[in-house]
Amino acid sequence: MIKSLPPRALMTLAYVICLLITTCYTFWLYAMGHYRELMVPLFVSLLLVTALLLHYGQTFTPYGPRAILLISAYISVSSALYFGLTNAMIWLGLPMAAAFVLLPHVSALALNLLFIPLWWLLPMSDHALYPLPLGYLALILMFALPPWEIARRHALLRASDPHDSECNAYHIDTLKERLNSEFQRAALLDKRLAVLVLHLPQLDMAEEQFGSRAKRALLEALCSEVNSRCRDHDLLGRANEASFWLVLPDTSESGALLVRERLYRALSRRVLIETGPLEARIGVCLPRPSERFDRYVQRLENLSRTLYRA
Repeated sequence: MIKSLPPRALMTLAYVICLLITTCYTFWLYAMGHYRELMVPLFVSLLLVTALLLHYGQTFTPYGPRAILLISAYISVSSALYFGLTNAMIWLGLPMAAAFVLLPHVSALALNLLFIPLWWLLPMSDHALYPLPLGYLALILMFALPPWEIARRHALLRASDPHDSECNAYHIDTLKERLNSEFQRAALLDKRLAVLVLHLPQLDMAEEQFGSRAKRALLEALCSEVNSRCRDHDLLGRANEASFWLVLPDTSESGALLVRERLYRALSRRVLIETGPLEARIGVCLPRPSERFDRYVQRLENLSRTLYRA
């Protein structure tokens, strides 16, 4: 059930759970008479309320509330270690895990390594000082190695499978390799070549509001419509998260414009339950005389960014 929730709902659930835990912990400290340790969880509770309100705001990026959530985790664990609360060492891995969940892998690794001197400066009992560096480094490796292994497996998969992992289109590496072959062939044999750049403006909204299942349905609908209306030797590849390149060998500019209009009509007739009619922004890019391949790819990427900002 939790896996079916969209990412925004999962983050809302995370903020609410963290706020409830911190609030209950604050009331427990008050009931037990630990007034000296009360101020830090009270302050963290206010931070989490702010993060939850920012998360609900439509004008804020998600990075601000996530940064507040991460700061709250570090403050809570640091105060527990400073005041010497019972079993405080158990929670040492909490901010580390939060960093690897909320931040990119390299940023989380750098942040946890920078925090090593802080844990040494905290006043803890003598029997806890000796295993702390070894245990902290072991936790860092435990959280850092799985993403590295996943990235390695994805690299091996891309090397053996030319298609994108989410849709029926070529991966960007294979796409550029095949495009280079067609580019050299057109220049050598004096043939024509055209590339359509397609951008899906609904993709980010579909994933945020309806989850990864709606995003995959949107990608599959686009690839299905494009592949069914193209020739066998035309190439559809995914250039980035929401942009695709359709390579049209032996196609003039007028032929590419006809293909674009045909795709506009076909895509507008495809209706999905979550997002409605399929929308796409399509641009045409042809090689210039005596143009280098890297310059042509740069123009394609610029066109993708232009369609994204349109």
